[in-house]
Amino acid sequence: MHYYNNIAIDQQQASTDNMKDKDFAPINKSNRLEYLDLIRGISIFGILIVNLRWFSLYTPGFNGVFVFPEIDHVVRTLQYIFIEGKFYSMFSLLFGWGIALQIERSRKDDASTAAFIRRRLWFMLLLGGIHLFFIWEGDIVFLYGLTGFILVALRNYSNRTLFITGILLILSPILLYFLKMHFSWINWPSDILYEAGEKVYQMQGLIDQDTSRTPVLRETKNIFSIIGITWADAPYRFAYLFFVSRIPKVLGTMLIGFVIARTDFYPKAMLHRKKLVQIFIAGLLIFVPLNVVLFLLVKNEEAYYALQPQGLYYTAFYALTVFPLALVYMIGLALAFKKPWINKLLRPVLPVGRTAFSNYVGQSLIGIILFYGIGFGWAEQFGPLAWTILAVIIFTVQVFFSGLWLKYFRFGLLEWIWRSFTYGKIQPILVAKK
Repeated sequence: MHYYNNIAIDQQQASTDNMKDKDFAPINKSNRLEYLDLIRGISIFGILIVNLRWFSLYTPGFNGVFVFPEIDHVVRTLQYIFIEGKFYSMFSLLFGWGIALQIERSRKDDASTAAFIRRRLWFMLLLGGIHLFFIWEGDIVFLYGLTGFILVALRNYSNRTLFITGILLILSPILLYFLKMHFSWINWPSDILYEAGEKVYQMQGLIDQDTSRTPVLRETKNIFSIIGITWADAPYRFAYLFFVSRIPKVLGTMLIGFVIARTDFYPKAMLHRKKLVQIFIAGLLIFVPLNVVLFLLVKNEEAYYALQPQGLYYTAFYALTVFPLALVYMIGLALAFKKPWINKLLRPVLPVGRTAFSNYVGQSLIGIILFYGIGFGWAEQFGPLAWTILAVIIFTVQVFFSGLWLKYFRFGLLEWIWRSFTYGKIQPILVAKK
């Protein structure tokens, strides 16, 4: 914990140097935690928009009730430029940030603190695994739990080492893709997992994912058939994660968040808001156009999955543009959150961030009920415009319900279960009466 003494000295010096400027003021811990809740809440909304594409079983070119080809093309383009990859990057960064804060707050020795966090991660794997195998294969909680163990193992390296490692991991998909183009054996984890997915489909009397998945999910009224598809899709999901090198990207992003928290970068940076405004504007001007180029490159998905040169260009642009734009968003939200009138508008989102796990899994359940045959059966009826509007409606309901829930309960339902598992006893959940 030696680095925290240095951090405190640095922060005190920064505050002293900048208190002369009346426009700036130090960030207190309450504001800092509220900012994290805000980013979690906003991230949950962005992730919902992306995930509804998969729940809706959307395929470009089909004629659904709420499909408007020309408008949908524009909306889908905007989604890819401004949303795809950015919000899960923010969510991943916050995960690393959160682990660093747990270490900072702990009054135990380093070994005991690490053991406690690992125990939290084991139960995170359990809950994420239930979501992954029994609700929706697109789960990210299980992946976060796995990479969290690596993050904890690296916790005592210097900030410089962790930061450089994080950047290299975010950029590593470029090298990995190049190596896969020339050495097919490097992609063996994906190949094995794809084969496992095919075998699970065949065990259920189905052909494969491409042929069987959509008809079953759209038409079946049997919950066990849906769970069977989810079990079969889980290996495909991790095959995809290996192929696109998502695991090193996520770990790298977590490491950046870990360093940001450990160095108290956020409160220090907020002492220089005028400089942050300049960085925010410059970031938008640079990285939005680059994400437009990224969108143009992704149009030829066949080249990417066939390990062709165009896929390498796409991988390079993705690594160099998506995470930076996510950081730009975080800077913009930090600046906006300091404006009293914007702060007032954004505060209703904070309860969603405080109950992010429950809301994330809740979105999966809502998606299944709305689109699969076991529910309303709206599959293949929604295009990008329709599912974006639907996302706004769902998120608005979650904002209202999360705020109402936290008036009476201390944690979200899944957060409470996770906390009780971690401490080995049922935790108090009701808000204490005044």
